[in-house]
Amino acid sequence: MQRNLLALSFGVGAMILATGHAFAQQRQCADRARVIERLGSVYGESRQSIGLAANNAVVEVFASTETGTWTITVTTPQGMTCLVASGQSFEATPEDLLPTGAPA
Repeated sequence: MQRNLLALSFGVGAMILATGHAFAQQRQCADRARVIERLGSVYGESRQSIGLAANNAVVEVFASTETGTWTITVTTPQGMTCLVASGQSFEATPEDLLPTGAPA
């Protein structure tokens, strides 16, 4: 259950990373500590999931269960964090994504 939600988060992150080069000029990047502090203090978001992407980049999903805002970040091994997507209506879904017996 949690594994499926985490896999979905990583899948979305991978798709964003794959298309990220087209939007590279629009990315907002800063030191990781500064980004994390701002997501928490301004938006009330905390880390909901984490994963390792290509080139040892760390993909994280931050969200607020109170306001429903969410942000996906990618952090380079050098500590630079970039915001790659954000939105509203975040929900942690406890159910499986595929119906029982459905092919994967």
